[in-house]
Amino acid sequence: MEFNEKLQKLRTDKNMTQEELAEKLFVSRTAISKWESGRGYPSIDSLKVIAQYFNVTIDELIRGEEMITLAEQDQKTAKQKNTALICGVLDCLTVLLLFLPIFGNGGNDGASSVILFALTGVGDWLKIVFIAVIGLTVLNGFCGVVISSFDKPRLSKRCLITGVGLSIVGTLLFIVTRQPYAGVFCLCILLIKGVLLIKNK
Repeated sequence: MEFNEKLQKLRTDKNMTQEELAEKLFVSRTAISKWESGRGYPSIDSLKVIAQYFNVTIDELIRGEEMITLAEQDQKTAKQKNTALICGVLDCLTVLLLFLPIFGNGGNDGASSVILFALTGVGDWLKIVFIAVIGLTVLNGFCGVVISSFDKPRLSKRCLITGVGLSIVGTLLFIVTRQPYAGVFCLCILLIKGVLLIKNK
């Protein structure tokens, strides 16, 4: 008997609906439905709660092959969470562009490096664009860090994709506007993200 069949039998033996079981296990009804239809497995933590609730052993619930699949699934989920967290922290580090003197400020005295707010060699509209891109990247990074602590893989993936897009925009923006140090800073963050995402596949 497969795990999904065992879970369904344990639930029906107790005359419980999927909603009632979901409430007892602190998961969604969709999760119970998914597990009972064989479209997925619970996490190892959820499996422990199920075994404890029905007063059975984990070995009685799940076969060895299923346990390997479950462990691989948990490992993949943990990797994705860690990648999302690290990428979110990297996006948050973009705030340093507001405070580091890495913007080239050409003037009568020759070129010098200044912080963004002291930059005078460009128009105000361009400074606003710089601040907007940096602000959006930091905000996205903060959201990514918060979301990575919850079990929301879709939202986490969206933040990850948005963060990569903002890093590309930032890199191109700073290179096109002849701010090479800021461009290299964003490029380094983008490359680290790329390596993490490739290793995560």
